[in-house]
Amino acid sequence: MVIISILVVLLICIYVFMQQPQFGKAPSGPRLEKIKKSPNYKNGKFQNINVTPDLTEGLSYLKVLKEFLFDRSKRSTPASVLPSKKTDLFTLNPNTDIVVWFGHSSYFMQIDGKKILVDPVLSGSASPVKPTTRSYPGSDIYTTDDIPGIDYLFISHDHWDHLDFETVTKLKPKIRRIITGLGTAEHFAHWGFDKDIIEERDWYEKVDLESGFTAYVTPARHFSGRSLGRNTVLWASFVFQTPNRNIYIGGDSGYDTHFAEIGKQYGPFDLAFLECGQYNKNWKYIHMMPEETVQAAIDLRTKKMMPVHWGKFTLAQHAWDESIIRAKHEGQQKQMTVIHPMIGEALELDGNNGHYEWWNEVKQ
Repeated sequence: MVIISILVVLLICIYVFMQQPQFGKAPSGPRLEKIKKSPNYKNGKFQNINVTPDLTEGLSYLKVLKEFLFDRSKRSTPASVLPSKKTDLFTLNPNTDIVVWFGHSSYFMQIDGKKILVDPVLSGSASPVKPTTRSYPGSDIYTTDDIPGIDYLFISHDHWDHLDFETVTKLKPKIRRIITGLGTAEHFAHWGFDKDIIEERDWYEKVDLESGFTAYVTPARHFSGRSLGRNTVLWASFVFQTPNRNIYIGGDSGYDTHFAEIGKQYGPFDLAFLECGQYNKNWKYIHMMPEETVQAAIDLRTKKMMPVHWGKFTLAQHAWDESIIRAKHEGQQKQMTVIHPMIGEALELDGNNGHYEWWNEVKQ
């Protein structure tokens, strides 16, 4: 009886904890009815284009969890503060096209005079339980106060390391328009965002922005979920076309045929942002190995690729800088230009910076 009582109390505590607004809300009503009409929604959930197991064949969740929790032999975090350069985003020359990386999958772009923000996580954590996934020292040099008015906010999916409640709610007055996949708008509506600024689309659907600016929501090979339910909202990547640029904004994704299809339909690209980190042989279908990231860039037909999804959090069992080292080496082998600015550095799209191997300054 004592054990049962403890379990009941624990379940009640978990239930109460998960009622906090930061967990968002599952789609319902007219939004859910629209989702049900999607060709990518089957059996009550969104599906990937090709069959995508959560784990590699032959593995169990118990084995993977045990390895993740207790085998730290391959995992490392920076032993010193990450180097950075803080760019004043309020005083940028509007005629200069730049990218400023905030670590992991968060970055700011100014292109053809528009200010764009992607998957901003500036709260210092990527989890509802903050101590479990703290950001690396030196990776949080920006706060929401450092962000100017945003013309377009892109949210690839609703995982905690891509959709941060604290960050987006603080930025709410600064955001003019949100572009995301089907269903994610339910979270924003729950958090008090104006529904008229949210553009949610299915894969391969178009978002008409201002004159000369267009976005397409495109596939990724991943999954979604902020609580116990999974795949109730769509995960995505994006094609962002401006008067003078063609940019691929990649969300989390395992390697698959969609990269070549996107390259065929919308390429070539001037720059592709591609995930490169938090991978493991145990979940090889939902996150790419660094060498696959380079192949994805080749499939997309991009001039340059910028690896993201690294440099801020430890979410997998590899050294914190292993992904960029492997991706850069593979890029050299395959004649793919890999750029890697340090956090906060203004990377000019027409410039030649972003090649300094700044991670070598960091103690291991």
